[in-house]
Amino acid sequence: MMDYINQFKEWIIALGDKHDVNPLLLGCLYLVSKISLFTFLGVVVKRLRAKKPFMVPLLCACISFCVPYTYLIIAGRNISIWVYVFIGAVFIYGAYTIWKTVNKKEMPAEV
Repeated sequence: MMDYINQFKEWIIALGDKHDVNPLLLGCLYLVSKISLFTFLGVVVKRLRAKKPFMVPLLCACISFCVPYTYLIIAGRNISIWVYVFIGAVFIYGAYTIWKTVNKKEMPAEV
C-alpha cells in the first residue's frame, strides 16, 4: 500500500514540476478557499435575513472561490486547453451555485 502512496506522491510532484505549479500550495489554497467560501456564504445569508447590506461578503465569497484556479492560470505552464475549459466551467457553475444559495434562503416575515 505504501508503494502506491509513494508512486502517487511522486506522480503529483512530477506533474507539479512539469507545469511549474507547487502541488502543496495549490492544495492549501484550495482547502482554505473552500473554508472561507462557506464562511462568507454564511455571513451573506445572515445579512440577508437581517436585511443588511450583503455585497461585500458576497464579493469575498466569490474571490475566495476563485483563488486556487487563478493561481493555476497565472503560475501554470504548458497546461492543456481542456484544463482552461474546465476552470471556466467551474467558474460558471460556482457563480450559479452561489446565486442559487443566496436566493434560496427565505426572507423572514416582517413583523
